[in-house]
Amino acid sequence: MTAPVRLLVSDVDGTLVTTDKRLTPATTEAAARLREAGVMLALVSSRPPRGIAPLAAQLGLETPVAGFNGGVILDREGRSLAERPVPEVAARAALAAFAARGIDAWVFADGEWLLQNPDGHYVPLEQRTIGFAPRRVDSFDPVIARAGKLVGASADAALLAECEASLQAQLGAQASIHRSQAYYLDVTHPEADKGHALLALARLCGVTPAETACIGDMTNDLPMFGVAGFAIAMGNAPPAVQARAAAVTLANDADGFAAAVRDIILPRAGGDRRPA
Repeated sequence: MTAPVRLLVSDVDGTLVTTDKRLTPATTEAAARLREAGVMLALVSSRPPRGIAPLAAQLGLETPVAGFNGGVILDREGRSLAERPVPEVAARAALAAFAARGIDAWVFADGEWLLQNPDGHYVPLEQRTIGFAPRRVDSFDPVIARAGKLVGASADAALLAECEASLQAQLGAQASIHRSQAYYLDVTHPEADKGHALLALARLCGVTPAETACIGDMTNDLPMFGVAGFAIAMGNAPPAVQARAAAVTLANDADGFAAAVRDIILPRAGGDRRPA
């Protein structure tokens, strides 16, 4: 990286928070040190915006929040800056693929988390992660044209990997299809990936992509690795993700975010430059 870092775009789960979804004191202190150095911090996640906003507030962030991998971007007051729902044809194809394989389907639309199987294995984890409960529905039809994200949830990682490859081949450029965790397969708008999200956040924050660093842990973070000026992988990231990064920090349960800020970002900090 040759340009100074003026913005750090961070993934949330597996990166900013611990495995049990906590912000550690070291992470909170790292965010404060970034602010003191004039480096903005913005969050991007496959979570819905409602599941990211409390973390941004705890960290005192004034930057926009990108939920659904960039499918929805909100300002600090919760006002929409950009929305890209999943194309309906892609949403219906994903639901059909999940049903054919016995994969639990979740739909996030109109600020809600909708599902048909409230007893699904990962429902308690997701509720704890995003901070609000799902609503059971008999059909997704009333909201399918407004879905910000669909998720296929399954404990069978190999089955999800097969479904991911199959949907990517079937839908091509009609949707962005990536696993955010080994057990979650996300389907979003074709331009709702973290690469597009990083470019949008950089623009909204008044910096260039070359002045932007990013940090993440999963394959759905790779699109932003490809457009940021500097990419950092977490120590808990799979080898294929680490191989695509310019640097690797410690794991999320070992305060890897704070270590990355201290050892990698702050030495490259470019000073304060606020959006016009």
